[in-house]
Amino acid sequence: MTTAAPSDTLAPDMQAARRELDRLWSRGTAFLGTEYAILGGAMSWVSERNLVAAISNAGGFGVIACGAMTPELLEKEIAATQSLTSRPFGVNLITMHPQLDDLVQVCLRAGVGHIVLAGGIPPSSAIRTAKDGGAKVVAFSPALVLAKRLIRMGVDALVIEGAEAGGHVGPVSLTVLAQEILPHIQDVPVFVAGGIARGDAIVGFLEQGASGAQLGTRFAAAEESIAHPRFKQAFIRAAARDATTSVQLDPRFPVIPVRGLVNEGSKNFLAHQSETLRRFQAEELTKEEAQLEIEHFWAGALRRAVIDGDVETGSVMAGQSVGMVKTVQPVKDIIEELVQQAVGALVQRSARRGE
Repeated sequence: MTTAAPSDTLAPDMQAARRELDRLWSRGTAFLGTEYAILGGAMSWVSERNLVAAISNAGGFGVIACGAMTPELLEKEIAATQSLTSRPFGVNLITMHPQLDDLVQVCLRAGVGHIVLAGGIPPSSAIRTAKDGGAKVVAFSPALVLAKRLIRMGVDALVIEGAEAGGHVGPVSLTVLAQEILPHIQDVPVFVAGGIARGDAIVGFLEQGASGAQLGTRFAAAEESIAHPRFKQAFIRAAARDATTSVQLDPRFPVIPVRGLVNEGSKNFLAHQSETLRRFQAEELTKEEAQLEIEHFWAGALRRAVIDGDVETGSVMAGQSVGMVKTVQPVKDIIEELVQQAVGALVQRSARRGE
């Protein structure tokens, strides 16, 4: 692809559009300390040192997915990432982690400037400890009322993620969340996520009041991603409609919505739920045993898909933007392409207005 030219070598209309893009996401770039307000979504087994450093080195903001790491493992991962980049990056911590407080301390000792708290409402103590230690805190909000609550709790920025995203998702699309939240939140930067794969789409959300965007699916298939080649090829072959959320057969046995590519594993999960329900109704299992049977079905399935390349029975988590993943690209090219698309959209807007 064509490498994005420095702004001072662009045609006058392109220069003006680039300046406008810089203005639109200036709050996001200032908050992140980056050239572009583009974050990498934290994806378990994928968002590790190599991908995170590549995103930051390309002018974006990489985020380590801590997931179930122990404090010792996280400490090593942060150090390894710092050996690959001198630019800012963040760490995503799951609020339900039993050692959350220790993980926050690991981040602070390592000088991590941004801590992302995900997977539920973060404890006030974790927010306070992170901020007292000099880090900025980012949290996820699926509704306006929670966004306001998180700001009162002291978070420094928000991510609003739509149901189009891959992995664990909420029920509301980004287009609706943006309308609900962006006009009413000016206190902190708000980054949008879910189903984003093009720069012109990013511009649309910036003009609505967003400070930047988070992308996961496109980066998961990047050249620097350690995901197995079969995992990346599954993305390239997929259409948007192939990325669906897990199905729950019985409300008595909740299934956490997870968006991924339909495969034999997802079909087997339906059969597993059905058989587990039969055993429960036959009193072969208690309700608690049946719930555990359902929850344990996917244990290790994401790792099998990402690391081992088992895209048939593993969990191939992907957002609906997977239909726009056409090839394996270096992260630098992905980010340059996003910026070019954003600038192009602004040039077209100016032309329509006769500016």
